Amino acid sequence: MSRDDELRDILNETAKQISRLSPNPRTWLAWLVYLLDKLEKEATTVNTSQKDLFRDTLAALEDAIRNRRNTGGW
Repeated sequence: MSRDDELRDILNETAKQISRLSPNPRTWLAWLVYLLDKLEKEATTVNTSQKDLFRDTLAALEDAIRNRRNTGGW
């Protein structure tokens, strides 16, 4: 199994678990913010210069969300 496949499986299972434990999507915001905070800490723990890369990733995520809202697809 490739690293991408393994990560995809982990994310799929995580999404299922979040949905099972907190079935109301409105409550997921807090958990998504929590996850992004942890990812930012992981990114900058290894190399503090990666903070800019993480900010670029957040900007790309913002664009993807805007696109999703406008077109209905990812």
